[in-house]
Formats: sequence, C-alpha cells, structure tokens
Amino acid sequence: MSTVKEQLIENLIAEDKIPQRKVTIVGIGAVGMACAISILLKDLADELALVDGKDFSMSANSKLVIVTAGARQQEGESRLALVQRNVNIMKTVIPAIIRHSPDCMILIVSNPVDILTYVVWKLSGLPVNRVIGSGCNLDSARFRYLVGEKLGVHPTSCHGWIIGEHGDSSVPLWSGVNVAGVPLKNLNPNLGTDSDKEQWKNVHRQVVDSAYEIIKLKGYTSWAIGLSVTDLAGSILKNLRRVHPVSTMVKGLYGIKEEIFLSIPCVLGQSGVSDVVKVKLNPEEEALFKKSANTLWEIQKDLKF
Repeated sequence: MSTVKEQLIENLIAEDKIPQRKVTIVGIGAVGMACAISILLKDLADELALVDGKDFSMSANSKLVIVTAGARQQEGESRLALVQRNVNIMKTVIPAIIRHSPDCMILIVSNPVDILTYVVWKLSGLPVNRVIGSGCNLDSARFRYLVGEKLGVHPTSCHGWIIGEHGDSSVPLWSGVNVAGVPLKNLNPNLGTDSDKEQWKNVHRQVVDSAYEIIKLKGYTSWAIGLSVTDLAGSILKNLRRVHPVSTMVKGLYGIKEEIFLSIPCVLGQSGVSDVVKVKLNPEEEALFKKSANTLWEIQKDLKF
C-alpha cells in the first residue's frame, strides 16, 4: 500500500541535506530570543538552532553563530565591569562552537562586546574577518533616529555614524552628519561641541544613556538589539555588502598599535568583514577614538583567558 507521500510526490534527485543558511544562537535569554524571533520573521535562515546548554551538536554546519550568552548587565553597572565574568563563559562556549562549525562566522552580542570580540577571536583561531562584534550598529541607528526627531525628518534620510566603543566612550562623527548630502556642521560649525547653543551634544548623550534607561525601567534590553543583530545577519547571509559600524580589528588604523576591536564602518557580506571604509576623522574625533581604544586596552591587557 503506497503512502500519501508516495502517491503525491515522485522524487527526481537526491538533495544535499546540509543547510545553506543555518544560524545558531548561543544563549537563549531575552536578547537571544529577540534575535531568534526577528530572524524567523525576516526568513533569513533555512535552519535555526538555539543552544543554551552544554550540547552543541545541534549547531553543526552553521554558517553564522550569534553569541548572546553572558552575565546580564545590572542597573548602574557599566558594560566594562561585566568583562571577566563573560570571558569565563566564552572559554567554555567558543571551542564547542568551532568543533562543530569550523567554517562559521561568529557574531558577538554579549557585553562588553568589543573586548569579548577580541577574546572570541583569540579563542576561536578564526581569521579576523569572520569574528564580528555587533558594536555600534544599534548606537548609530539610535543616533539617526534622534537626529531625525530633532529635525522632523525620517531617520533613514539622516546620515550619521557612531564609532569606537559600544559604550560610554563611543564617538559621534559630527563632521559626517548630513541630510541629503548637506553637512549639518556647515550650517552650525559648533555642532556637537560644548559651545553649541542648540545642544546637539545631548543627542549623543541620549544614545549612550538609552540602554541604562531601559535597564532601569524593565531590567534588561532585548528588542532593539535583536532587530539590530538581524540587520547584520541579513547583510552577511544575503551577501548584501552593506556598510555597518561593527566591531573589528583596528590595529594600524588612526595610530592604534594594540590588537583592539572597535567599531568602524565595515562592508559586511558572505565573508564577514571584507573591507573597511577609511573615514577621515577630524583631530577631535581621532583623539576621542584613541581615547576609546585606551579605555578598552587598560582592561583588555589584564584579562586572564
């Protein structure tokens, strides 16, 4: 007696069972679940594995592994204070990921994201282009939203970038903020400085404070970072070659001599970070970027892993 399937379908070729766009999310807390739901809604993966324990076998053959595992940031706690707690978690997670998916790309979301991206790069043995931190992608989106709100213009028509640390020492590139190619600094040379009567500096302050405000109100952040990570995953899995401010190795750029990961505009596609955009920083921005690097290096140099 033939089955319904045999009567309905006649197989013509044996198909390769290995998924082409498999995504694994490690850490199924609020952020991990927000990433999972957003990725499913965007239909980005042909297989999605969620790992929250010691068995990583289900993650095998992943194209992209998103790491959200880590201790949660407490109210009033800086992202940098989290660091050693989360380094210890990465020491158990990363070797297991690489064992099952040696050809994957790893997207780090856990905080402090810049330092942990460096740690994961070291632990994984992967080429630097395949280890990416979510970095200032969300900060820059919030920045554009707030610039748009101040101008009464849709955020997608406002262009501006935040680089450096995803955290308190992030650097807003006021010199590049523009609408329709018109640099705002041409209209107000004091834009973003202490002597600016319109106090545009507060826009960046709001970006930095937003996560602390959300943690204070509901105890954790989830949806904004989930959507931001999905934005990055789309560029990687669809090979879109869009430019995102994500955390990558900046040694050799802007006079930085140490192996530090910070956000700069990067071209993201199927190889991970394939190119970086050589943004011309003004002297103040370059000084702030170096200060951001020094802030991280002071903590990173003492890490034990």
